[in-house]
Amino acid sequence: METSYVMDVEGAYQVTGSRVSLDSVVYDFLSGLSPESIADSYDTFTLEQVYGAITYYLAHRAEVDAHLRRNLAKFDALRLQARAAHPLLYQKLEEGQGVRS
Repeated sequence: METSYVMDVEGAYQVTGSRVSLDSVVYDFLSGLSPESIADSYDTFTLEQVYGAITYYLAHRAEVDAHLRRNLAKFDALRLQARAAHPLLYQKLEEGQGVRS
């Protein structure tokens, strides 16, 4: 009996039967969380789903790591875009945190 624990939803990896991204599980796993801790973090996850997602990651590590790098690059680009579009907002946020540019 074969079970698919990860599916591709419009170019994003998602844990089958949930709305949680594989990215979230992988980052938790790489941060040192145990599969049991990861399962506890998500109400809808079973421990089997977490182990399945981690197994998928380990079996497709190069592909998933490339996906994670692309997403991080997109996030960085959007962050810079937002900062350029709203400089006064970011200036006020930094002042409120005591950060100097």
